[in-house]
Parts: sequence; structure tokens; C-alpha cells
Amino acid sequence: MIVAIVRFPLDPPLSLEAAQAAFESSAPNYQGLAGLERKYYLRSPDGSVGGGVYLWTDRASAEAVYDDAWRDRLIERFGSSPEVEYFDCPVVVEPERISVA
Repeated sequence: MIVAIVRFPLDPPLSLEAAQAAFESSAPNYQGLAGLERKYYLRSPDGSVGGGVYLWTDRASAEAVYDDAWRDRLIERFGSSPEVEYFDCPVVVEPERISVA
């Protein structure tokens, strides 16, 4: 499993309500993507940073989504270019079990 953390500055900062509305409107774009297991939207407490934590089955699936068109959409929508970091996820802890990814 691969974890991708995406972050981008929000200028001007977004209130929690504005961030929720913006993120909810984009959520359908991520449904049904090949290899995407789960996505969590992020907003810093002061509203100056937005992003997401994505759980992917493999890095190739993630890289297929984080293309120039995706980057351009985020720049157009939020005014800044996103940063993407990739991590291997060798173990997952859930309330009912621990599993090796």
C-alpha cells in the first residue's frame, strides 16, 4: 500500500465551512479511481493549508492521477501548486485488527 500526502497553501485561508464545501464539491471526482482505497481531506487549524491523505494500492495508480491536468485544476481552484509526498505503508492498525499491507 502507498500513502500519498498532498498539501497546498490556501491564500486567502479558508474557514472550516468553506473548506468543507470546496472539498465536498470535488469528492465525486475521486470516486471510482483505479487503485484509490480511501481519501481524507485536510485543512490546517488556521485554514492556511489544505490537502489530502490518499491510500493507494500502488504508486503507479497514484502517479496516474497526479498529472499536469490535476495539478492545473488545483492551481486554478486554490491558487497554488500542490506538493505530493509518497510513503510506503507496511502495517495498518484498525480498531479491530492489525494487518500487513
